[in-house]
Amino acid sequence: MFDSDAKKSDIFEKFEKVGQRAEAVLSLGKLPFGMTFDKILSPTRALVDGREIILAGTNNYLGLTFSEAVKSAAIDAIARQGTATTGSRLANGTFREHIDLEEDLKTFFRAKSAVVFTTGYQANLAAISTLAGRGDHLLIDADSHACIYDGCRLSDAETIRFRHNSPEDLAKRLARLPDEGARLVVVEGLYSMLGDVAPLDEFVAVAHEHGAYLYVDEAHSVGCYGDRGRGLADALGVLDKIDFLSGTFSKSFASIGGFCVSRHSGLDLMRLVSRPYLFTASGSPSNVAAARAAMGEMMHGPDLSRELMARAHQLHAGLAAAGFAAASPPGPIIALPRPDELTAVREWNQLLAAGIYVNLAVPPATPHAKSLLRLSVSAAHSAEEIDAIISAFRDLT
Repeated sequence: MFDSDAKKSDIFEKFEKVGQRAEAVLSLGKLPFGMTFDKILSPTRALVDGREIILAGTNNYLGLTFSEAVKSAAIDAIARQGTATTGSRLANGTFREHIDLEEDLKTFFRAKSAVVFTTGYQANLAAISTLAGRGDHLLIDADSHACIYDGCRLSDAETIRFRHNSPEDLAKRLARLPDEGARLVVVEGLYSMLGDVAPLDEFVAVAHEHGAYLYVDEAHSVGCYGDRGRGLADALGVLDKIDFLSGTFSKSFASIGGFCVSRHSGLDLMRLVSRPYLFTASGSPSNVAAARAAMGEMMHGPDLSRELMARAHQLHAGLAAAGFAAASPPGPIIALPRPDELTAVREWNQLLAAGIYVNLAVPPATPHAKSLLRLSVSAAHSAEEIDAIISAFRDLT
């Protein structure tokens, strides 16, 4: 309460139940959300409380955060350009490197236009809210990420949800729409919670049959699928039919930032009208340089996606043999549904005590109110590290 003015309501009262829930989780061990790592030793190892652990929940899919090429590019960018741009792209925040990164993205995805953003969240927030306006129709997968939902909230367009990964339900909803207004369908390539992939080839057919544009968030699938990691759309042979493709630099690209590319040159006009783009300082020189170097590794280095998938199949099979049924087939994300939140929290703490860090995911952040132990695989994981992870799960009580 406020001592100086008793008439004022407590602004923090609305968070009381959240705080109680966090305290209940903490009573079972460490708080899984926002856990502090004392030191990151490698893409797959860290120190926590002075003890070395295996990282199995970082989204560092290609393990490029410790790549010598990526680190050197970031260090050199700071030496040449300083630590920050101190301005938006519209003002003083466009450096030559931002333009070069956008050109690299156009080449990589065979696109006509590309726009770089400061975060991956901002990329979807800006692009979706700007592309779809008053009188238009947004159709989004029910399991979409929070940034997609927030982009819809910022837009003046009508938002309609369709059943997760259901081209049939999408077709029904598109057929009911009036002829007026543009139609933008938004799906993800690889869904971050359960690790399931979208039937993008089917979504392409349905969207275009009904005169709709298709927007695909490939934040988790770029780097993991397709030729040289171009993503799921490329793996399914429909990259040239996707109207808008967004992604993040914070996972396979070993940096921070986001992007949207398009086969339509009109995307470039968004720079002049998108508020999240216009009023946000641009990505730092080091982040831009790291993303460019990581893309270079993806394009010209060893095929890291093959190594990633080999480790994913090893982990998926080993967990299944230990009695843990994953929510989806083998892939970069392996999610294990648990009976309830209490079980998930208890097992998370047991795994950490055994030297394994995974993600704990609980409602309301998960689809269908599931409680999950979520693992992300890295190309940098050794076969021995995967075996250690499996062994820790086998020992859960």
